[in-house]
Amino acid sequence: MAGIEKMTAGLLDTLGVEYALYTQGSMPSHSPLTGEQIAAVRIADAADTDAALAAAGAAFRAWRDVPAPRRGELVRLFGEELRAAKDDLATLVTIEAGKIPSEGAGEVQEMIDICDFAVGLSRQLHGLTIATERPGHRMMEIWHPLGVVGVISAFNFPVAVWAWNAALALVCGNSVVWKPSEKTPLTALATQAIFERALRRFGDAPAGLSQVLIGGRETGEALVDDARVALVSATGSTRMGRAVAPRLAQRFARAILELGGNNGVIVAPSADLDLALRGVAFGAMGTAGQRCTTTRRLFVHDSIYDGFVARLKAAYASVGVGNPLESTTLVGPLIDRAAYEAMQAALPAAKAAGGVVHGGERVGDGASYYVRPALVEMPGQVGPVLEETFAPILYVMRYDDLDTAIRLHNDVAAGLSSAIFTTDLREAERFLAASDCGIANVNLGTSGAEIGGAFGGEKETGGGRESGSDAWRQYMRRATNTVNYSDALPLAQGVSFDLG
Repeated sequence: MAGIEKMTAGLLDTLGVEYALYTQGSMPSHSPLTGEQIAAVRIADAADTDAALAAAGAAFRAWRDVPAPRRGELVRLFGEELRAAKDDLATLVTIEAGKIPSEGAGEVQEMIDICDFAVGLSRQLHGLTIATERPGHRMMEIWHPLGVVGVISAFNFPVAVWAWNAALALVCGNSVVWKPSEKTPLTALATQAIFERALRRFGDAPAGLSQVLIGGRETGEALVDDARVALVSATGSTRMGRAVAPRLAQRFARAILELGGNNGVIVAPSADLDLALRGVAFGAMGTAGQRCTTTRRLFVHDSIYDGFVARLKAAYASVGVGNPLESTTLVGPLIDRAAYEAMQAALPAAKAAGGVVHGGERVGDGASYYVRPALVEMPGQVGPVLEETFAPILYVMRYDDLDTAIRLHNDVAAGLSSAIFTTDLREAERFLAASDCGIANVNLGTSGAEIGGAFGGEKETGGGRESGSDAWRQYMRRATNTVNYSDALPLAQGVSFDLG
């Protein structure tokens, strides 16, 4: 057994996933670290999917009657199990998704954090008491569990995004069926094994409360089209969202769509340039440019452009690229050959549009795809700058007027994350008032959102919101209740209906 495969086998066994079960399936799992196959997972067929959804429906009908604080106890236990398994699960994320260890550990920490958030939320699923115009009446709203929640996740956050959805869905009284990315099935199976340890400690949860369905497009389509699934949270490309949204709308199901992002940063003349350099570097190069919040466009004021971009070029040239298990690495591999080819197609297109490319070359060879991040100086926002390429490409442009920079910043199809670096209060507030993104930051980059805030974006990013704030409401249905405690029956709006 090769080194990385042996390491994977040991991690799965430690995490409670019997590795021998995942050596003969029809869906191969490859590690982007080396390109080698590390497992082969059986794909769920139509009968498996039907059985899973039937079990999820039965679990929902039982789980919705469990008091919310008791449901929160299950999520609390899951958080404890994640704490115990954090190092092993984080290493598995590194092996299967290619993240450097601190990012893999950070992703598992996000799971722990959302569990903590959801436990507190389980005692605060509150509605409103509403003033009524009718004497002797009380009006209020109550939130009820919604149903079966389907989660379709992407490779770049193979476990955290599921946890954002699952922790909230579970305390809200729902069951969960998860279709992970076909590129990262092992982390999903390991997460399910960890969750099942929490279930055993909890003791009386219904069977089928949380399930994993391994598969490709057909499995995702089954979740989208099945009337038993009340809500689908789907993370992926805008192209995927265009297919998913109308199919859910056709059957009046709910959708949480987390799609593409062409995220921009403005560096103003008053900026703390050391801070800006760090924020832009992580935002653009972290996770090898494979975050939906990756910084892809940079607008630098003309008065500071030459000096700042020179420092940024030096950072790009010196950043450690290689195996993320090595301590000097800050940029790991692209997920696969298709990602590499997309990057290599974008760079010549940028040159053809007048861009000057620094970096972008492949590092090493073989079956894995490591690249040096590319910084591309562009004459304007044209060509590939207007599209999201899921790779470490940063397009840099000059500006001389803030309003023009903001207009260009907003003039793309996606609207996920945005940032400005400035010490000018007026500039900061102008940007926050004008950015058309779901996330707008001042003096920090576009990546690294905390779970306490609602995560998501506008326009072609899909409009979905996950994680914190009041995102929990999407997993519940609202009922407005009016109670008449008088002996009269006044009608609203002064309507009279006297039977004599």
